[in-house]
Amino acid sequence: MTSEVDGSTLPALSAQELLHSAAVLAAVRDAVAAAGGWLAFDDYLRIALYAPGLGYYSADGAKFGAGGDFVTAPEISNLFSHCVARQCAEILTATGGGSVLELGAGTGRMAAAALLALDRLGALPERYWILEVSAELRARQRATLGALPSALAQRVCWLETLPDTPIHGVVLANEVADALPFQRFAIHSGRFWERGVAVSDDGGLLEADRAAPASLVRELERLRAGWPASYVSELCPLQGPWIASLAATLARGAVLLTDYGLPRRDYYDPRRAHGTLRCHFRHRAHEDPLCNPGLQDITAWVDFTRLAEAAADAQLEVAGYCTQAAFLLGTGIEAEVAAAASDVQRSRLAAQARALLMPEEMGEHFKAIVFTRGLDLPLQGFRHQDLRHAL
Repeated sequence: MTSEVDGSTLPALSAQELLHSAAVLAAVRDAVAAAGGWLAFDDYLRIALYAPGLGYYSADGAKFGAGGDFVTAPEISNLFSHCVARQCAEILTATGGGSVLELGAGTGRMAAAALLALDRLGALPERYWILEVSAELRARQRATLGALPSALAQRVCWLETLPDTPIHGVVLANEVADALPFQRFAIHSGRFWERGVAVSDDGGLLEADRAAPASLVRELERLRAGWPASYVSELCPLQGPWIASLAATLARGAVLLTDYGLPRRDYYDPRRAHGTLRCHFRHRAHEDPLCNPGLQDITAWVDFTRLAEAAADAQLEVAGYCTQAAFLLGTGIEAEVAAAASDVQRSRLAAQARALLMPEEMGEHFKAIVFTRGLDLPLQGFRHQDLRHAL
């Protein structure tokens, strides 16, 4: 994670980036006009992040790693992917084999490292499915995974939608839930408001509030936790249907999610009065979702209580919830570092492990949660910490 900056101090855009963002801005302006002058924030995100050929996730351009906008755990170190693989191996052994389905596989680095690790563990899945909405990322994944030994590369298949036939095995999603379009709301003037997007007189974008509809007011009354007179936050109703769709995909096995977020009572703490929205552009974090539309990542932290409620509604068992640090320690990250072939390699791996484990890095902000169906065994990734009581 990077330090936050003001959106106005972000790096200058190239001529190509200016043209692309102008095209996205035009699409947003059209949507605002079609909606009568006010566009809900989640609808804005559907354009800025997902519009075909325009949205951040669907257009070309580096997003991950040193040349992109942010770094995910699999990009920091293969240690993360190896730990995920060890958890998958335990589940695949319990289900008597099966498949792995990864959602939003980024550059393909986690899939490649996990397949190599699963091969070493003697627990290769029958298929390693990847569901990826970005054509550009699919191409990068094919290049990364095509470099694997053919016996492994041939197990990888790409999907455009979730499989029709439920799988036995593991569904993986690392930093996917935070990328779902979310709503924003505000409290001021003694009322609930829904925050959206409008067009200013000079053609730019600005935040605009309208009175929250009755359905949103009912949800906010349910979430209300002693909020102050001025308060802004987010909620993501799509997380419920998303978890339901993953549950329908799983015949037997587990859904393993890793992401940054909080249980509900911490997420909506009155002291968190400005919400959790974050934007990332060239490794700079800021809070202006309307600048550089189409060129920056826009996310909000995950309400893990909402995920757990949706899983229970879909007849999945909430089998574990812990910090990323506890998950990695439970799946053997320390032993892997200690087993390095040389002092130099051990030192390098130890530095990577610190980035994944330390509270001020990713260790505490990121959580792991697992939902199971037809499994009755304690999972190694959740043996050191059980935070389910906090959900």
